Parts: sequence; structure tokens; C-alpha cells
Amino acid sequence: MGCEFDGVVYGKLKEMREARRAEYFELVSGGMSFTQAAKSVGVSKRTGKVWRNGRTRSTGRDERALVDRYRGDMEEPKKIDGYYLSRDERIAIADGLRAGESIRTIAAGLGRSPSTVSREIKSNAGPTGGYGPYRAQQLSTNRLRRPKPRKMDGPRLRRVVQGKLDAHRSPGQVSGWLRRGLPDNGAMSVCHETIYQAVYVQSKGRLGRDIEARLRSGRASRRPRSAGDGRRPRFRDPMAMISERPVEAEDRAVPGHWEGDLITGAANRSAIGTLVERATRFTMLLHLPDGHGAERVRDAMVKKMARLPEPMLNSLTRDQGSELARHGRIGAALGMQVYFCDPHSPRQRGTNENTNGLLRQYFPKGTDLSAYPEDYLDAVAEELNDRPRKTLGFMKPSELFLKLIDESEDAA
Repeated sequence: MGCEFDGVVYGKLKEMREARRAEYFELVSGGMSFTQAAKSVGVSKRTGKVWRNGRTRSTGRDERALVDRYRGDMEEPKKIDGYYLSRDERIAIADGLRAGESIRTIAAGLGRSPSTVSREIKSNAGPTGGYGPYRAQQLSTNRLRRPKPRKMDGPRLRRVVQGKLDAHRSPGQVSGWLRRGLPDNGAMSVCHETIYQAVYVQSKGRLGRDIEARLRSGRASRRPRSAGDGRRPRFRDPMAMISERPVEAEDRAVPGHWEGDLITGAANRSAIGTLVERATRFTMLLHLPDGHGAERVRDAMVKKMARLPEPMLNSLTRDQGSELARHGRIGAALGMQVYFCDPHSPRQRGTNENTNGLLRQYFPKGTDLSAYPEDYLDAVAEELNDRPRKTLGFMKPSELFLKLIDESEDAA
């Protein structure tokens, strides 16, 4: 005599039970609670739990679930790296929890960190809060599926990031700006490394293929960092060395301490002077259309910096290039002390060196820099000063520079 379930007569009891289990999981997948699903197919809640999480033996150990409900569309890999928890370790965790052991005790028995065991329990706990080892193993295996959807695939995030990169913002600045402006929107929070990957790995990135041209480096692929050669001394006039510079300049506690340099064009025949304030990263550019000898640099520097208020003229740090041969006259005209770096030590002007790298995005190497008019140089400096900086808490250099000027005037 056959067995009947849901209006269908089955020749064998095993076939009827399999149909009942299949109906149970279909109801649960459709949103029905475990209790209601069990009642609908005519079994107890305990039987439904065994189907979901595996059978418990009298010894207290778990056996495999009767239905592999959680596996999804990926078979378990033949071998998983030892970095990840194995099925046996998950069974040991379940045994330890059932025995009332603490997480630290369980972790010590496995030779794992307590935080690893704690994360495992929280990540793979069942719908009712219990921990089933087979379910946990299947969920973990499911997470290994590749490829996974990428955050930069989101159209809104991609559109915003693309727009900021078009405005010559670096990936780090874009990331910080998003976190600051949308702190509670996880879908719009992305780290700088994700943006770099979207730029450099086109098959995964989904950003425009010409976007690398808008990065400061202008490169379509990464390359290892390398240190360039420092400048050699070019004059012997007495100089105040950087070791004599006040401590307040070193720790950026007081504004008005500047770093300066030149960026040169093709065959060093043309140049643009750069000045960066250490505390705010505020940048000014010197127009040198008629050459970059000592007299030209002195005149351009005095003309540009004379516009600044006195509290913003404390010191200037330069390398030992011959264009600063008139450093005594510069210091006298501006009422500020000029200091010089040690030979072959561009790192002592790290802020200025970094700024020169940013400026190469606007003034590529090998070009004639004398062709750029002064108003263009001012526009580039304004754009650079309008970028939020991570080191300033994503404030703009211009914003912080004006704030410090106002504070110095109020103090006076």
C-alpha cells in the first residue's frame, strides 16, 4: 500500500519523505517561518531543524544535514587553505559551545585566535542564533564564489568617482571626501585602493579607459617607487642650514614657514618656481618667462611673497641650487630667514617635493614652461589649493590658510 502526501500517492515511504522535505524547504525559501513550514508538511519543529542543520547523536556530536540547503551554486573546493577554518574545526567549535566552554577555551584547543572563533560564530550563526557546523561550512564555501560583484559597479558611485577624477582629485582625496560627506552611506563609501584597482585593472574596473590620463602620474599601470638623485651644491656663500631652523617649523605648529624649489622644462631651459607653506600646504607659483637665474628668481619671489601678511613670512627652506645665490637679499626684502637643505637631501623639503609631483600633472616634463602665462599658473595654484587634503582632515589648503591669517590678525 502506497503512502500519500499532499494529494499524491507514493509507492515507497522514502519517496514520500523526500517529497515532504522538498516541500518544507520550498516553503521556508518562500519566507514562511520554520514552525509554519513544519506544520504545513506535517512534521515537528525538531524534524525541520534536523533537515536544516543536521542530526544530533546521543554523544552530542553533529552529523551532516539531510538536505544540503545552503550550498548554493558552487561545489565545495577540494582543498581549502589552512588559513581558513575546516569542517572538523567547526564541528569542534559546536561541540565546545554545547559543552558550555568559553570562546578562549575553544580557541586554545584549536590553536586559533579567540577573535577568529568569535567572528566565526557571529558570521555563521543560524536564523535562530544557534551555531550549526555543517551550515557554517556551507555558508563559508558559498562566500568563496568568484567573481563577486564589485562596489565600483554601482552606477551612482562610479559616476561620482569618475567626476572627481576628471577634476584632478586623487583617489585618496575622493575616498576621504566621500567618507566625510556621506558618513552613513555605506554604498557610497569606498577606499582609495578600490578606486586605483578600478583605474588600473580595466577588466575589473568599469571606469573609462582614458581615466588614467587624469591621474597625476599619467600612467596606465603601477610602478615601484624609486628615489631620485638629490641636487649638488652650486655655490659657496654662507648659508643658514636646516639644522638651525626653529622647531616650530619642523612640527608645523606655527604657520608661515615655506619650502621652495623649481620645476624645469625641456633641457632645463625653462622653469616655474614653486612655494609651499608647510602647515597648510598652500601653494604659490612663480612666473619665470625670461629665465631662472638668481636675479630673476629673487625678483619673482619678492614680488609674489610681498603680498602676504607678516605672520605668514617666518622662513623659507630651499635646496642649494644656484638660483638662490641672492638668498640674502630675498631674506632682507621679505623680513624672513632663508634656510638650506643638506646636499642630496630632497626629503628635507618633503612637502615641496610632493607638491612638485602634483604640478607635473599640469606641467609635463620635457615641455617649454616659459610658454605658460602667469594667469594660467595662478589658476593651477588655485585649483591645487582647492583640493581637500587627507593630511588636513580633508580641509582645503586655501580654507585653512585664510583661517590662520584671520586668527593671526585677531591675535594682533
